[in-house]
Amino acid sequence: MVKKGDGNKEVWVWADLRNERLFGLSMNILAKARELAEAVSGKAGVILLGATSHEGAGKTLGTESNLLVDEAFGRCVDFGADTVYVVDHPSLAVPRADLYAVVLSKAVALSRPILVLVALTDFGRELAARTARIDNAGLIADCADLRIEKGEVVAACPSWGGEIMAEICFFGDRPTGFATVQPHACQATKISGGSGRVEKLVINDLVAPENPRLIESVPDQAGQQKLEEADIVVVGGAGLGSSEAFGQVRALSQALGGELGATRPPVLQHWVEENRLIGQTGKTIRPKLLFSVGTSGAVQYTAGITGSETIVAVNRDKNAPIFQVADLGIVADWKSVLPLLIERVNQLSMRGLADAMADDQWQGDRAKASFGAKVRELRRSHNWSLEDLGQSTGESPEFITQVENDEIAPPVGFLLKLARTLGLDPGTFLREEEKTMIRDQRAQQFTKRTQDYSYETLTPGAENEHLRAFLITIEPRQAHKPVAYKHEGEEFIFVLEGELELTLGTKTRQLKPRESVRFNSDIPHRLKSRSDKTTLCLVVLYTP
Repeated sequence: MVKKGDGNKEVWVWADLRNERLFGLSMNILAKARELAEAVSGKAGVILLGATSHEGAGKTLGTESNLLVDEAFGRCVDFGADTVYVVDHPSLAVPRADLYAVVLSKAVALSRPILVLVALTDFGRELAARTARIDNAGLIADCADLRIEKGEVVAACPSWGGEIMAEICFFGDRPTGFATVQPHACQATKISGGSGRVEKLVINDLVAPENPRLIESVPDQAGQQKLEEADIVVVGGAGLGSSEAFGQVRALSQALGGELGATRPPVLQHWVEENRLIGQTGKTIRPKLLFSVGTSGAVQYTAGITGSETIVAVNRDKNAPIFQVADLGIVADWKSVLPLLIERVNQLSMRGLADAMADDQWQGDRAKASFGAKVRELRRSHNWSLEDLGQSTGESPEFITQVENDEIAPPVGFLLKLARTLGLDPGTFLREEEKTMIRDQRAQQFTKRTQDYSYETLTPGAENEHLRAFLITIEPRQAHKPVAYKHEGEEFIFVLEGELELTLGTKTRQLKPRESVRFNSDIPHRLKSRSDKTTLCLVVLYTP
């Protein structure tokens, strides 16, 4: 039990200054601190630990805080802090839980708030635990909610793997209690006309603990999207049945450019990482669009998704609780829904790229950025590296980079190769005029080949067909003079007579009679007879 009479009736929040995202989580917690302080006619306070300048501290490790204390206290007031306590010292420029715990303990001893709230992060967990131990105080961990009832702090905490919500109180007569709080269970709110004050706390004899030594600190990748901040999330549950099936949920999230989430069973089965868990024991999300696939809708899970704007649920059990919270419900087996949905989303993505490419042609530089950005977004959503996409499309990583940076305008064939990478038939997303253009190009190439003396068509009248066969003749020891040595599609060559030398890109291969090869015909290629007699080859072309 927290003795309010012994303290100053303040509820504190430790503000994380390591980066903007973490600071925002602390401001979420401040909203809960204000609510609790009002319940005891008290005040909400924020404690800032840091430095007004980095002064080189930690620069060799890249570990200094992103926000400085003199930049943060005004923003704390904007979000409702009545008092902002500042401990400013050069040694605090590099965040260390062991040192921060010593300083926070001393600050608590000076002001004696009734409660200190810390956002539920890895650093926050360690800081709260260390500080509570130094103060010999109580700590309630992993709080989903808090309230003050009859003079006592009551915390709602998931228990038994999230099966129940336990209500936990402090015991004893310590003046200050500590709690780590799920930051996405609260929402930061700006207060107009805030009149908070700043109070500097002087901590004497600030000495870092001797034994621990910071070796390395690696920040999150810049621009990396967080599950809690995603606009689109796709969640998979136990109903998927296997890791392979869960891959369909992952594929849908990639197609949508969203983030992947899971209920507890897939996490326990190691189908997905634990940091993808959503619900009372995991993360709380508020996406604009949420797909929930194979999830029953237990309260442990739905507690983490109720802030979603639109929820689409897929479950074969029409009585599943998930349909009670869903805006749109699909009663069906995921096997009959997800493949079609993924294909349709990919078709729309390719249609968007085709439109962006058309805008480039008609509008010039005004629209170029949209096409490159769409290609980059598509690649990143599928977790493809530049090398991955280059290999699947037959292009170099440098070419992909130039496309994404709008330095070059790729041919229409680049779209077709992207479609094949996604497993799509271009006919499913191209408009009729675009199909006609491709058919005309195919017919022109067919006509050129059939008029050339070295090509004999084996499929007469196939100018509009995807699959065509030719018999080609190459004079002894001569190079073949092709109509086109680089074209869309795939090529199959079977040597009937003689000996063939195939140069494919920078590699050369020798083929004898009855030997064959298949390759991406968009790669520059040349043919040459390596024998003293005429070389005959069967060539089959597939063009999309």
